[in-house]
Amino acid sequence: MRTFALFCMISGCAAGGVDALNGRWNIKVENDPRHRAWWLEVSGAGGSGPLKGRFVGFPGGDMAELPSPHVSALEPDGDALTFTCTRNNRHMQYRVRAVHGRLEGTLTENGKVTRFHGQRAPVIRDKDDGTWVPGKPVALFNGRDLRGWKAIEERPELGWTVRDGILTNVAGANNIASAEKFWNFILEAEYRLAADTNSGIGLRGRYEIQIYQDYGQPPNLGGHGALYSRIAPRVNATRPPGEWQQMKIRLVGRDLTVELNGQLLMEKVEVEGLTAMATDADEALPGPITLQGDHRVVEIRKLVVTPLKKRGS
Repeated sequence: MRTFALFCMISGCAAGGVDALNGRWNIKVENDPRHRAWWLEVSGAGGSGPLKGRFVGFPGGDMAELPSPHVSALEPDGDALTFTCTRNNRHMQYRVRAVHGRLEGTLTENGKVTRFHGQRAPVIRDKDDGTWVPGKPVALFNGRDLRGWKAIEERPELGWTVRDGILTNVAGANNIASAEKFWNFILEAEYRLAADTNSGIGLRGRYEIQIYQDYGQPPNLGGHGALYSRIAPRVNATRPPGEWQQMKIRLVGRDLTVELNGQLLMEKVEVEGLTAMATDADEALPGPITLQGDHRVVEIRKLVVTPLKKRGS
């Protein structure tokens, strides 16, 4: 069971005060070997309403409500707000300031200071409104080798191989990203899972669709096909361990549709922001398809992206 006790500081610049922190922020962590991207939402700062927030960035990657049963409320301190996270004998203190329209912050843990900075999440106006048509499909996996993929972390071993037309990883492998980047698209994937397998597919390097062998379990925010920690699937359509799974994902702007094994899990739901698997915080730009390898083994035999183009363009 996760336990959180939170303390973060958010400080407004002289021109704007703490109300300058209201809204959604995409955050990059400096000098992080995992190349993580975080997400923060603040509302009510400066007396505009109840002071609260949501944060993606704690260990484990779940989106934490500020406050929640395991998370303290944002606390004002002059022109600042503060929160801390305590979990598994780790005590993390966050401090954030609004400076010239940007978010500047520090994470302090055991005397070590990690700096991060953020920009406001952009308004994405593309809608899945029936005006987007398929372009030429792109096979991200050629069935022979890892051409077109690169490691996300700097490690001596990649941990991914291709054998008999199947792409697979060892447990604890590197996460990998496609060299090619995409904006609006349909992604079709076929993969096979052993019992208790946990992996993920990152869309634009920002939004994780959970891959999890949870056959027979109730759907939930961490279940197979979920937009991880944000939107649970309507149903659990997972096939038993050892059987091939077929997933189809459609992303237009922030509108997301996911099908698993022919069943609709979610349709044109709004992707509000980054998830735990995010490594690319620039939401206004195309991003890669990423694969999570640092959990357990997954076998993949198909990854095809079909870009979507505006009709008539």
